[in-house]
Amino acid sequence: MVRLMESRTTYEIVENSETFERMLARVREAQKLYASYTQEQVDEIFRAAAMAANLQRIPLAKMAVEETGMGVVEDKVIKNHYAAEYIYNTYKNTKTCGVVEEDKAFGIRKVAEPIGVIAAVIPTTNPTSTAIFKTLLALKTRNGIIISPHPRAKKCTIEAAKVVLDAAIKAGAPEGLFGWIDIPSLELTNQLMAEADIILATGGPGMVKAAYSSGTPALGVGAGNTPAIIDDTADIVLAVNSIIHSKTFDNGMICASEQSVIVLDKVYKQVKEEFQKRGCYFLNKAETEKVRKTIIINGALNAKIVGQKAHTIAELAGVKVPEETKIIIGEVESVDISEEFAHEKLSPVLAMYKAKSFDDAIEKAEHLIADGGYGHTSSLYIDPTEEEKRVKHQEAMKTCRILINTPSSQGGIGDLYNFKLAPSLTLGCGSWGGNSVSENVGVKHLLNIKTVAERRENMLWFRVPEKVYFKKGCMPVALDELKTEYGKKKAFIVTDTFLYQNGYTKPITDKLDEMGIRYSCFWNVQPDPTLGNALEGVKQIRDFEPDVIIALGGGSAMDAAKIMWVLYEHPDADFQSMAMDFMDIRKRIYKFPKMGEKAMFVAIPTSAGTGSEVTPFAIITDEKTGTKWPLADYELLPNMAIVDVDNMMNAPKGLTSASGIDVMTHALEAYVSIMATQFTDGLALKAMKAVMEYLPSAYENGAKDPVAREKMAEASCMAGMAFANAFLGVNHSMAHKLGAYHHLPHGVANALILTEVMRYNAADVPVKMGTFSQYQYPHAKERYVEAARFCGIQGKNDDEVFENFIKALEDLKEKIGIKKTIRDYGVDEKYFLDTLDEMVENAFNDQCTGANPRYPLMSEIKEIYLKCYYGK
Repeated sequence: MVRLMESRTTYEIVENSETFERMLARVREAQKLYASYTQEQVDEIFRAAAMAANLQRIPLAKMAVEETGMGVVEDKVIKNHYAAEYIYNTYKNTKTCGVVEEDKAFGIRKVAEPIGVIAAVIPTTNPTSTAIFKTLLALKTRNGIIISPHPRAKKCTIEAAKVVLDAAIKAGAPEGLFGWIDIPSLELTNQLMAEADIILATGGPGMVKAAYSSGTPALGVGAGNTPAIIDDTADIVLAVNSIIHSKTFDNGMICASEQSVIVLDKVYKQVKEEFQKRGCYFLNKAETEKVRKTIIINGALNAKIVGQKAHTIAELAGVKVPEETKIIIGEVESVDISEEFAHEKLSPVLAMYKAKSFDDAIEKAEHLIADGGYGHTSSLYIDPTEEEKRVKHQEAMKTCRILINTPSSQGGIGDLYNFKLAPSLTLGCGSWGGNSVSENVGVKHLLNIKTVAERRENMLWFRVPEKVYFKKGCMPVALDELKTEYGKKKAFIVTDTFLYQNGYTKPITDKLDEMGIRYSCFWNVQPDPTLGNALEGVKQIRDFEPDVIIALGGGSAMDAAKIMWVLYEHPDADFQSMAMDFMDIRKRIYKFPKMGEKAMFVAIPTSAGTGSEVTPFAIITDEKTGTKWPLADYELLPNMAIVDVDNMMNAPKGLTSASGIDVMTHALEAYVSIMATQFTDGLALKAMKAVMEYLPSAYENGAKDPVAREKMAEASCMAGMAFANAFLGVNHSMAHKLGAYHHLPHGVANALILTEVMRYNAADVPVKMGTFSQYQYPHAKERYVEAARFCGIQGKNDDEVFENFIKALEDLKEKIGIKKTIRDYGVDEKYFLDTLDEMVENAFNDQCTGANPRYPLMSEIKEIYLKCYYGK
């Protein structure tokens, strides 16, 4: 009889439901106290318990073999030693209490908490080592644990748990932290699984299924049916002896052990001879049939062969083999489940298959895994340089451990033949094996991790073209750099017919001639350019192959030129992907292609409105489908912007009005945007003030007031830089759709809804606000009031200032000829109402909506449209 250390504490025998409940209550109470222990206390207890288990490895191994009648004492000693030493070594420095991870810069902290009480189901094949493994994990993670032993291994399993518990208590753990079922039964095991906080199950498919069906979170493993392929490039001596080493370990009872060997035809004879040389016995046909009937009885593995010596199994089958035989090998052909040798055997019995090719070997291995080893382990012996074959094998195997040139029993449990594979006696099989984990189970699986996330403001940005030149008459001076700074040879000018025919391109071409830069011009840009229109220019660009593109005009010319630039640089550009909406431009799914590899981009505006010369935006319409592709990415930023008011002096009144009020809308929306920053605020404020002061004169006097023209040109550029970084809001979302459906000029569409949107955004208690980390609370009204005061508008309080600002904007619109309502522009009432719901949904879905300070409901957008149509 094996003698072990006496337990200090005597507990009530657990044999029925009542005694189980009392034991569970005791473990819960002890665990509640243990959950308050510090990392230092836990680590000392963990070390003491591992030491005690290691010291008792031999008595526990003897006891396991004596009680179960299975396995090899010396190998069980190794298992016990492994369960104590390797688990301790791997997790001794792992943080499992309190804060286990922290990043102060990002404001993230992870806090470990115990789960509670673990239900530990222990198999008969590895009773003491598994008990040591699971109880040590419980101690390291501050969990309580209740052991449900196999009836044929209850004494040794409970004794292993007692060894660990006694040492833990002596080191300071609460008494009663572990429990066990003294008289195991299916009813008590089911009661344990139902009432524990988590199940750590090791055993066959039936037990694992029961664990997952209990309603309690479960970590389980399943049956293994490991196929080992020996490729014709393998080191045969290494392969065969590794398999023997693995298959004979504890008489083949580790679930990762090889159950079948699949050998390439070219080396089959050599492999067979090596097995025979090393003491393995190959069955003849008659003997194979006898062993078949011994392996599987009534469709199930014969329990009498599990963990027995090869000689003993042969005797059971009526086959005579030498007593020192290491493994009995049956040479078989079928990999179907009807072939007994194709099953998991948990004994030193091995199937051996001949494969015509590597593909045939993989096909056989796949079938064997499907027979009963899904998710567990597979093995390959091969020349390490055969990467193509290795990849083919790993892609085909539906197993969570794929071992290369490694004995699978020892290799699968980890840290013996690969030191990054975690040591464990519970090997997850993933969804293939019906498990919740696909790795070797360790302490992380027995912890609840609380993530404490502090509010942080993400990194912001301010991006503008590399060079922005401004001042009356600056264009020829700035263009000089194309030769002196950049050494450009060929320029391609993109503009519209009006500008071309009225001589706006001549100062540019004169300068290019002066510098000796060849040029070509596309002057057929249409208002709201189409993809077909842009493709006309692209053909010309490709033929000419410029190294600089010069866009001259308003928003349409800029958009068309940017699209041509994209198609010149990237002929296979996918506009649908490029136009994909984003919540954060830095996190968009589609990565915009790199621009500027073939040509730099120079933008020269001829109107004071869009700000396109400094923005990363472009829009193009597919005339075949009617789809508008709005592109937004900083790759679309021009390399150089030249804001020369000489190009804007003679803009007609209608353009001055529409583009001028567009500047105001850009500045206002950028200022109240949830993404506004101090870098954009100054630009937006200065732009607003300039519009208020200079737009009426620019509209009335045109070229007669060059100062007003220049101030509006600068305001347009400043507002462009502001909204290029802070983005816009629902005013532009609605204006985009109003223009598209009812053919109103973009600036006019913005003006018609401007003050209604301001009232909407300024609500003290909005239904919803925009989402961005730096936007802390609704404060659009405060921002509008700040803008108003900067523009010189006063009042006795914020409400009055806001109302006076609204009045001032309405007065401004009147001065520049903007009508009061949408209906005033001749938009048919019936058509407006018929298209309203569609227009509302599309406005809601517009890219600009996300940065609005008030996140709109579609019903609210509809209400704004109706107010702006009827003027009430």
